[in-house]
Amino acid sequence: MPDIYASILEAPAESLSNIARVLEIRAADPQQAAMRADYLSTLDVSTGNLVVEVGCGTGAVARTLAETFPTCRVLGIDPSPFFIGRAAQLGQELPNLSFAEGDARELPLAEESVDALVFHTTLCHVPELEAALAEARRVLRPRGTLAIFDADYASTSVASQPNDPLQSCIAACVEAIVHDPFLARKLAPSVNRAGFKVRSFRTHSYHGVSDAAYLLTVVDRGADALALTGIIGRELADALKTEARRRVDQGTFYGQLTYASLIAIR
Repeated sequence: MPDIYASILEAPAESLSNIARVLEIRAADPQQAAMRADYLSTLDVSTGNLVVEVGCGTGAVARTLAETFPTCRVLGIDPSPFFIGRAAQLGQELPNLSFAEGDARELPLAEESVDALVFHTTLCHVPELEAALAEARRVLRPRGTLAIFDADYASTSVASQPNDPLQSCIAACVEAIVHDPFLARKLAPSVNRAGFKVRSFRTHSYHGVSDAAYLLTVVDRGADALALTGIIGRELADALKTEARRRVDQGTFYGQLTYASLIAIR
């Protein structure tokens, strides 16, 4: 099953609504918020600078940028009119925040017009990584900052023992929502080849035990993907979802995922 984000313009309304829900659940997660604040705080921007988030979805990261840098202009870009509409609605109270439709591989921005550009869990969905990085370099000013935050989806696990059936949901979800699950491991050399100078590269550990709302969405999406492709029946898919929640209720659920953040200079 191909990455739904790579063909988001063809996605049905129900799928878009579900993705929007998941994006906001993830954004509200305290660990996710802490990681987001941690790496975004390292951006070197000044009053009046233009900060752009590419692949903004419902605008959660763009809202964080607008709140963190209130004297900067923040622009969120996404190819989906649905997400742009939702992002504009959720961010309407922030006067320095705006949104526009656009693709990471062909940004609607002039050359050397951006002071800082952010890809937050975006590049793992882009089929042409090199094209997206080339566009980032084109629109960034000299000495402009590139910030990338993405998951090492190949590390995702909710298994508590060998052959744990819940892990099959994780594998199916990653296949359905990610173009390159190993993207985080390729970031530094790819950014260097694109003509940037990497200033920092760090990993961030994310886990879910009792507070597992986001990881439960991963299990759910994987179970649904397995049922949709006919690998399992709907009853088994629902049973896998129930099992994940049973573990949360009993305090035996454990899930983990590694993220990576990269800051580079044009």
